[in-house]
Amino acid sequence: MQLQVTNSPYNQEQVELLNKLLPTLSESQKIWLTGYLAATQQVGAATTTTVADVKTETETPVATIPKEITILYGSQTGNAQKLAENAGEKFKGLDFQVTVSSMSDFKPNNLKKVKNLLIVVSTHGEGEPPDNALSFHEFLHGRRAPKLDDLRFSVLALGDSSYEFFCQTGKEFDSRLEELGGIRVQDRVDCDLDFEEPAADWLEGVVNGLNTVGGTTVSTGDAPSVETTESSYSRTNPFRAEVLENINLNGRGSNKETRHLELSLEGSGLVYKPGDSLGVYPENDPKLVEEILNELKWNEDEKVVINKQGDEVSLRQALINHFEITVLTKPLLENIVNLSENKKLKELVESDLKEYLKGRDLLDLIRDYGGWGQTAQEFVSVLRKMPPRLYSIASSLTSNPDEVHLTIGAVRYQTHGRDRNGVCSILCSERLEPGDTLPVFIQSNQNFKLPENNETPIIMVGPGTGIAPFRSFIQEREELGAEGKSWLFFGDQHFVTDFLYQTEWQRWLKDGVLTKMDVAFSRDTDKKVYVQHKMLEQSKELFSWLEEGAVVYICGDEKHMAHDVHNTLIEIIKTEGGMSQEKAEEYIATMQQEKRYQRDVY
Repeated sequence: MQLQVTNSPYNQEQVELLNKLLPTLSESQKIWLTGYLAATQQVGAATTTTVADVKTETETPVATIPKEITILYGSQTGNAQKLAENAGEKFKGLDFQVTVSSMSDFKPNNLKKVKNLLIVVSTHGEGEPPDNALSFHEFLHGRRAPKLDDLRFSVLALGDSSYEFFCQTGKEFDSRLEELGGIRVQDRVDCDLDFEEPAADWLEGVVNGLNTVGGTTVSTGDAPSVETTESSYSRTNPFRAEVLENINLNGRGSNKETRHLELSLEGSGLVYKPGDSLGVYPENDPKLVEEILNELKWNEDEKVVINKQGDEVSLRQALINHFEITVLTKPLLENIVNLSENKKLKELVESDLKEYLKGRDLLDLIRDYGGWGQTAQEFVSVLRKMPPRLYSIASSLTSNPDEVHLTIGAVRYQTHGRDRNGVCSILCSERLEPGDTLPVFIQSNQNFKLPENNETPIIMVGPGTGIAPFRSFIQEREELGAEGKSWLFFGDQHFVTDFLYQTEWQRWLKDGVLTKMDVAFSRDTDKKVYVQHKMLEQSKELFSWLEEGAVVYICGDEKHMAHDVHNTLIEIIKTEGGMSQEKAEEYIATMQQEKRYQRDVY
């Protein structure tokens, strides 16, 4: 029920104006208005003023916005960093003094000096902060965090709703800043993989929120848009790259299939550096789409709208190219239940969904609980847009002009009585031929880069397809004539069938481009040997490289390999450096701060 002005000292016209205004005000607007009236009341009581004086007072906002803004990002793959940088450009266009910084580069003690703070952060792994947000996250949630009563803030959280702890890091930053006394100028926005539109809405909300709190008006008419890019091709406008080569890197008899793809970037204007990723928009398997359409009994040629711009395609085309059909998420089922009359589905959504969601897809859901919606349009309206797949680039642009190479492991498995396939990896493995094209874009990753000084030693740990970025590193170093030492740790199942890019590595080792190489093939002996075991065997020399200032790079599986390698590094530092566990962990933390410990993990 809205409050209405009735018994008051105002005339009828003023009452009508107030009754129109009050219901439209947000809580922060009401708070500002209360403070404003109280302040002008105090001015009137303390001094005798003329009409001219009152005019001067009322033209000056009570709470002006400091025209400085700090934007901190925590980013593993580069999305949060790009959004933070674009937000910075927007505020520069609004005449703000802008600081955009990685959380790892920001001095936490400066936080109490910040008046306007924007946080753009992704969530990594099982609800964990990205590597370059760890230290700031720990500081903010520790006892040394200052009171922030003068802080205005907002959080943009990036995540993947197929994970249990969706946007967890952003949620933690948001609640902690409030606990410390900060005031939100815009509610937190949690973005799924399709983050462009909600991120743009969030940024507009921040600008409007700053207007409200400060009592001033900031014009946004000439401000840059959220997305800026040097090439005309980007995440929202991918380039169709022609396939030049598609080769299976594994030998006959291997348990694995690893595709080496070479794509043409000619005419795109796209550029990349070693350590960057290539985003690929794949197509769903037409066979899976056929099975879904057979279950739904809808006309595959019926037109459906696929975006806010009103673009229409056939239902079949929508399910092949535009929507995700192989992953179920909690938000998806919560939306579906509103369009379904199935009571058992409602009971499922109200229960713990974690077990049901694991390993099932859209076809499973339809077979278990039926379709939803009265029309094909209603059916697709709740589906998540097809997310791009990010792959570490396996080539140097300097060495391969107008080309980009990828190393992609084919994903096949069985669950709930059905064969399952990786969407992009099996497209590349089974349905992609030279001459075909893929929609692609460059994903810059400033958190995984070669050292600026070519004499700096590097240690690379990359089992399986994790070897991809290190191929780009060594190609680049060969082209530049870099003199710094380099050491590769590579592992896979079998030496004979699974030594990816073997002849290239052996040539680089022979030519001195690669200084050392240690390999671990886990299925060639009774005792499974992995890359971390090879690191332990070389612990003395490895620690001496660290003491010389070597940069350590890890690429590959986060849950097992990267975790084991991290613990092995700490063990090596403890043993060879004669340090306690705490000191060894501090050593690693310092390396991270100095960008000497970088990970590209998934």
